[in-house]
Amino acid sequence: MVLTLLFVVIATALLFEYINGFHDSANAIATVVSTKVLSARTAVIYAGLLNMVGAFLGTHVASTIGQGIVLTDIVTQGVILCALLAAVIWNLITWYLGIPSSSSHALIGGLMGAAIAEAGFKVILIDGVTKKVLLPMVTSPILGFGIGFVSMVAILWLCARARPLVVNVYFRKLQLISSGIMALSHGSNDAQKTMGIITLALFSYGALPSFEVPGWVIIGCAVTMGLGTMAGGWRIIRTMGNKMIKLKPVHGFAAETSAATVILTASHFGIPVSTTHIISTAIMGVGSTQGHHALNLSIIKNILIAWVLTIPVCMAIAAVLSFILPF
Repeated sequence: MVLTLLFVVIATALLFEYINGFHDSANAIATVVSTKVLSARTAVIYAGLLNMVGAFLGTHVASTIGQGIVLTDIVTQGVILCALLAAVIWNLITWYLGIPSSSSHALIGGLMGAAIAEAGFKVILIDGVTKKVLLPMVTSPILGFGIGFVSMVAILWLCARARPLVVNVYFRKLQLISSGIMALSHGSNDAQKTMGIITLALFSYGALPSFEVPGWVIIGCAVTMGLGTMAGGWRIIRTMGNKMIKLKPVHGFAAETSAATVILTASHFGIPVSTTHIISTAIMGVGSTQGHHALNLSIIKNILIAWVLTIPVCMAIAAVLSFILPF
């Protein structure tokens, strides 16, 4: 029975990874599709392949998810399964509504909620949650916005005397590179979160002597996320690529390079940031150089509400599931 539950947990984790891929595919390709630099089909394949590559860039984030949020001693297969199901449910709800939300925070919220339901608030590693979740939750979007704004201002200054047609031609080519780096950074951070959860399940079961991510877990998560990205989350892509701001290649390049810089830095230090938060605010920062009228404030309001609700709602869903499910 326990072994069967482990297999169910691993399968659910891979399902979450797949959903994470198509839910967050907008992070990597919304700008390059909306600027018509690449067709939607080509963009999702391009992003999916680079998501896979990004997943092999390290396991620091996986270690944070698996060991830095809750006490590993109390984590059971049931706790992990409830956490994953809560994240899956929230991702599907926000995908259906076309609202960019954080898969990372959904998973973290689910893990916290299920663990608290299992053993109380004492299981939460306050220091880890504060430094690796709450603080980056606030600072990383601010950095995305700020770097996006500064990058766009710098580009406008450098290209002030250039003809718009020439600028557009060059940045169409440059955006191929920036969108690829964005997809790479997405894989480097988001794929690792599921690696951490699967490794935590294996460690909890006793299949691993220490918390080290096995090679097959890395490969499995990389491929699954890549396939999910290739499936494409078109509802969210439309929101980020067209409804927030009307983008040109120069805007897409500035937003993608700004967001990728923040995400790759966070991955290096093992910080599980929201790629959705960062690329969204980078787009806002780039758009704000045209004045606030360039931004769709009603769409941004919906996104902000989803950001605030994700962790507490997923905590609540996971806690309810832990009381309902028979384990």
